[in-house]
Amino acid sequence: MPILVQKYGGSSVKDGDRLKAVARKIAEHKAKGFDLVVVVSAMGKTTDQLIQLAHSVSAKPSSREMDMLLSTGEQTSIALLSMALADLGIPARSFTGWQAGIQTEAYHQAARIQTIDPRRIHAALSQGEVVIVAGFQGVSIDGEITTLGRGGSDTTAVALAIALGAERCDIYTDVPGVFTTDPRLVPEARLLPEVTYDEMLELAHLGAKVLHPRSVELAKRFQLPLRVLSSYEDRGGTMIVSTLKDTPGAAGMPGSLETGRVVTGVARDQGIARFTLSNLPNRIHILSEVFNLLEAAHINVDIIIQSLRPEETTEIAFTVQENDALRVLEVFNTSAHPDFQSVRIMYETSLDKVSIVGSGMVTHPGVAAEMFRLLTQAGIEIKMVSTSEIKVSVVVEAKDSERAVNILHEGFHLDRLEALHRVENINDI
Repeated sequence: MPILVQKYGGSSVKDGDRLKAVARKIAEHKAKGFDLVVVVSAMGKTTDQLIQLAHSVSAKPSSREMDMLLSTGEQTSIALLSMALADLGIPARSFTGWQAGIQTEAYHQAARIQTIDPRRIHAALSQGEVVIVAGFQGVSIDGEITTLGRGGSDTTAVALAIALGAERCDIYTDVPGVFTTDPRLVPEARLLPEVTYDEMLELAHLGAKVLHPRSVELAKRFQLPLRVLSSYEDRGGTMIVSTLKDTPGAAGMPGSLETGRVVTGVARDQGIARFTLSNLPNRIHILSEVFNLLEAAHINVDIIIQSLRPEETTEIAFTVQENDALRVLEVFNTSAHPDFQSVRIMYETSLDKVSIVGSGMVTHPGVAAEMFRLLTQAGIEIKMVSTSEIKVSVVVEAKDSERAVNILHEGFHLDRLEALHRVENINDI
């Protein structure tokens, strides 16, 4: 029988009633003739509660013991869901990440999956059992329990679907799918029936919380059919696809009648800090030296701009997450490298990044210019800009970011975006 992998997030299994509802949904798909592998996150806010508990007993808990602790959240979920299925007369077997054959690199709290040995899963499926797998976790080659980082259950589900040759991977959340922007910010946001892998990857990296970026990267690499839908209702859903169908886009957009929609969505990433390092020597290796220091401190850098100065110095500006700002200061203030002894450091916090994303932007000039016009016309100062083939990002003050999202969503007519196709009942797919 075809294999279907499903993943249910923490809000979908937050209590006993939700676990029973998920069990009923699994039973419906089992009745359609699928072999089912179900990946489950920890219930509700369990992971956050475990982290708080760890810090209540230790000022700096070790990464190894944090993985031991946090992996218990998913183990609770898989056991309870298996019990709920048994009560419906459906045989089920729960597996921890390591029992499911998920081997990761030897790195705690943010490990990456290296291989999956699916033999135990296939054996359980051959006996007619639904397999319930703990997301977010695995085991290193030396037998240490590891976790994949926050959002890692999405990656578990996609990786298992690839390893098992599944027909599709369905990610169930508390929202109906991928919207043109966060509907909590813009009530007029529209559900997108289809989004490309590239668009979804950009949106995930830029602040959309629907899918973890690593899961989208994997799905794209192996061209795995991936769907996002709600565990609370049987409507809607968004398919993640290679290319969009030839369908007219938003009214009023340049060229939209020719090639379809240009801008797909607007994303917001909150809590950004901007750093400017000036009075650096203008040497060919200076960029390498700056960012090697940050990499050694495990600080992720986003936007980077370099400017040469007339006095034979260079200036480098970059952004990081705001909660890394103090660590950045510490890196440069404690460095003994001679190139950083006279560096001047300026930084600004309370910033957000607002981005537009769309695969149609590749062939349509003027999209960035229109974005800048809309924001400056509204009196919103643009502090930094970053572009790729299918996205334009701007850094603005946090107090302006919600207004910027609304302005761009309306300015690019996403409130009038007609659905590429409509699906009234996901059970018909």
